Amino acid sequence: MTDRPARRTQEQRRAETIRRVLDAATELIARSGSRAVTLAEVGEAAGYSRGIVYHHFGSRERLLESVVDEAQRFDVPEYQGDGLDHLVLIIEAYLRNVVRRTPSARAFLQLWGEAIAADPVLAPLFARRDADFRQLLANVVRQGVADGSIRSDADPAAAAVLIVALVRGTGLQLIAQPPVRNVTAIIREATRSVRAAFAVTP
Repeated sequence: MTDRPARRTQEQRRAETIRRVLDAATELIARSGSRAVTLAEVGEAAGYSRGIVYHHFGSRERLLESVVDEAQRFDVPEYQGDGLDHLVLIIEAYLRNVVRRTPSARAFLQLWGEAIAADPVLAPLFARRDADFRQLLANVVRQGVADGSIRSDADPAAAAVLIVALVRGTGLQLIAQPPVRNVTAIIREATRSVRAAFAVTP
């Protein structure tokens, strides 16, 4: 008698379908942006019927929102008592995530470009998420000022704008064609720049 594999639950099958649809949408968007991508095309690329994407997401807008959420996610290091170190670790984590999840990162940056061009769906979506990211970074700068690791005259809101520009611009170059080869050196120089800009001078 042989053991039979356990049957998957309905929830497990649903989760797998959503995962495959998101992966397919991410790959398509990474290649050519979102404007030419249809729900039917995503469903077919995922290996399902044409209506499966609408069934799980309801609209193109909801699908794009889910792709952005998935692509933007990365593990934020915890604060360990030094705000400047915390800021540097966040930058390192962000950039390493870009390199590690290249199709996802490429899709995110494609969508970001469309948002900048005032896409009516993506522009407000990115405006909210970028505001949240800047707020996170500003809070880290405030914490660094409070613990003495970041210079006291640093403007948290302005610093957050600068850091987002740094990581997004660097991220674009890390996944450019041809790709930047010395990733470690790029990340090292990015973090050195942040330390030089915000460290307390003796």
